[in-house]
Amino acid sequence: MSGSLEVRNLHKDFRLRNGVSFSTLHAVADVSFAVEPGRTVALVGESGSGKSTIARIITKLETPTSGEVLLDGRPTPRHATREYRRQVQMVFQDPFASLNPFHSISHHIERPLRLHHPGLSADQLRSRVVELLERVHLTPGETYLERRPHELSGGQRQRVAIARALAPGARFVVADEPVSMLDVSIRVGVLNLLADLQRAEGLGVLYITHDLATARHFSDEILVMYRGRIVERGPSDEVILNPQHEYTRKLREAAADPDRLGQLRDEVRGEMTGGVA
Repeated sequence: MSGSLEVRNLHKDFRLRNGVSFSTLHAVADVSFAVEPGRTVALVGESGSGKSTIARIITKLETPTSGEVLLDGRPTPRHATREYRRQVQMVFQDPFASLNPFHSISHHIERPLRLHHPGLSADQLRSRVVELLERVHLTPGETYLERRPHELSGGQRQRVAIARALAPGARFVVADEPVSMLDVSIRVGVLNLLADLQRAEGLGVLYITHDLATARHFSDEILVMYRGRIVERGPSDEVILNPQHEYTRKLREAAADPDRLGQLRDEVRGEMTGGVA
């Protein structure tokens, strides 16, 4: 599909050792979908469903057993090229681990700028870093340049991570549970920021989450993953209001009852263990 980031017939198997015997975990099984510029696709499922494995495959941190990732309709190399990394970036789940505590905020954003835009002068770099910080609502940007990550809140760190992802000029952003480790009070602000950037800059966003409620409000399309497969897909409101698969209905119930989240996670893990061959 031209102008999109697409995965086609993805499979990922992990070989597991159990004492003297081995088994195979089918983490991702025949998954296909596309993310288009200016749209957000939510990939929803509990821990162990395979959604983060797909994120790692798309960002070339993991290689698929079979299948392919296409950019603008063309197959991409198994390992990321500089041009691929310029266009496809990731925002990780843990804002506390994704930033090096020994480096300044300016350093974190300058590094991808230097790599992908080597012709920028020192003054241009500084100006660009300030601009990126202010685009993610860290203002005035100059006041954040020399700070270290430990001096920022979790929400501010995640905003820095988003600015870093935008620095190369990314067209597609993979956001893997970007607010799950943040306080509830600041999650909406970070999601609204991603939504604003997506609309303003025409970004294609793959939003990976276990939370159907935020998926509905933040995405155009929802894909529900269960045991490595996409079991339901469609426009966000349709999937939430008229779920067709039993697992989607369980996720919706769990979203309304937080105590059910852990129970559902245990159910999924138990069924996945039963599915190992």
